Amino acid sequence: MNNLHAIILGIVEGLTEFLPVSSTFHLIFSAKVLGLESTEFLKLFEVFIQSGAIFSLVFIYAKTLLTNKKLFLNTLYAFMPTAVVGMVLYKVIKAIFFEADWLMLSVFVIVGVLFILLEKYQRSHNIILSKTCDNLTFRDSLMIGTTQALSVVPGVSRSGSVIVAMMLLGYKREEAAKFTFLLSLPTIFAASVLDFYQSRKLLFNSSVSYALLAVGFLTSFLVAYIVVKWFTKYLSNHTLEIFGWYRLIVAGVILVSMALL
Repeated sequence: MNNLHAIILGIVEGLTEFLPVSSTFHLIFSAKVLGLESTEFLKLFEVFIQSGAIFSLVFIYAKTLLTNKKLFLNTLYAFMPTAVVGMVLYKVIKAIFFEADWLMLSVFVIVGVLFILLEKYQRSHNIILSKTCDNLTFRDSLMIGTTQALSVVPGVSRSGSVIVAMMLLGYKREEAAKFTFLLSLPTIFAASVLDFYQSRKLLFNSSVSYALLAVGFLTSFLVAYIVVKWFTKYLSNHTLEIFGWYRLIVAGVILVSMALL
C-alpha cells in the first residue's frame, strides 16, 4: 500500500460510511480493485480510517448529545441490540461475512431493491412522514437498534437500516439521518475499540506505517464531515430511491467485471 492507496480508501470510507450504501462493502471491493491483498495491516487500516469518519461526527453532534438527555438515552437504548449482536457474532462476522463476496453482493442488491420499493410504496400511498427525534421512545429506540444490528452483514449498511426502520415508524428522512449519525458515535466507537484491541500487537509493531494510517484517517475525516453536512440537507427534499438504483448499478458493474476476469 502507498499514499495514493491510502487517500483513495480514505475517500471511499468518508463518502460511504454515513450514506446508505455500505462502507464495508465499498472498502472490500475497492481494495480488490486496487490489487491490495487482505493483510492484517489492511484490516487495521480500514478500522483506523473508519475512526476518522466517526471523529467527524464528534465535531458536529457531540454538543447535541451532551445537552439533550432524552436523545442521549435513546441513542444508548438503540445501541444495545447492536452491541449484543456484535459481541456474540464478532468472530463469525470477521471469518465468514467479510470473506463471502457473493453474500455481500446479494445483500447489497436486496437492500437496494428494498429502498426502491419502500419509496414507491410511500409515494403511491401518499404516506406523510412527520415524526422527529423528539418523538423517540424507548420502544422505538430498541426497534431501530435491533434493525441496525442487521448491518453486521457487509452490504446492508448501518445508516440504511436505521433510516428504513425509522421511515417505517413514521419519522422524517432527515430526522432519521440525524439519528443514524448520533447512533454511529457509540456503535462505530465500540466496534473500533474492539478491533483495535484484537489488533493491538500489530498496532504497536515497528513495521506498521503510521504515515499511511495518518493519511487515511485525515482523508476520511475531511470527506465524512462534508458528506454528513450534505446528506441531512439532501434527505429533507429527496428520497432514498437514488441510493437503491446506485446499488443495482454498482452490483451490475461488479458482476460484469467478475465475468470478464
